[in-house]
Amino acid sequence: MKLSGFGLLVQDMATIIRFYRDVLGFEIAEDENTKNVYLEKDGTLFLLFGRQDFEQLTNSSFDYVQGVNGHFEIALDVDNYAEVDRVWDEILAKGARPVMPPTTCPWGQRTCYVADPEGNLVEIGSFNKE
Repeated sequence: MKLSGFGLLVQDMATIIRFYRDVLGFEIAEDENTKNVYLEKDGTLFLLFGRQDFEQLTNSSFDYVQGVNGHFEIALDVDNYAEVDRVWDEILAKGARPVMPPTTCPWGQRTCYVADPEGNLVEIGSFNKE
């Protein structure tokens, strides 16, 4: 098996589209009133499913955590340490919710975390000092 993508089950599609498109720079062409978004980001399929639509499709109901959650993270790489800091400032200015400011970790990565509007963690990091 090969990982080809991942999906988020979304409560408020318009808000999530605006965050990933306008704050993080994902190229999302769908209208904000769409039910599902299928896009490719750097070779990985990224799916946004409306929760109600997904539950109807699977004939199931699910529990959803509220607030910032630690179930998984979406990891985005940038070129170097300085870019981590620059992107952090940029996305906070656009409304991202801070979780952890840029930090250089013992394993050599400079990384930071924000949360999307539904509490999913987004990491921005680099292993390159320059």
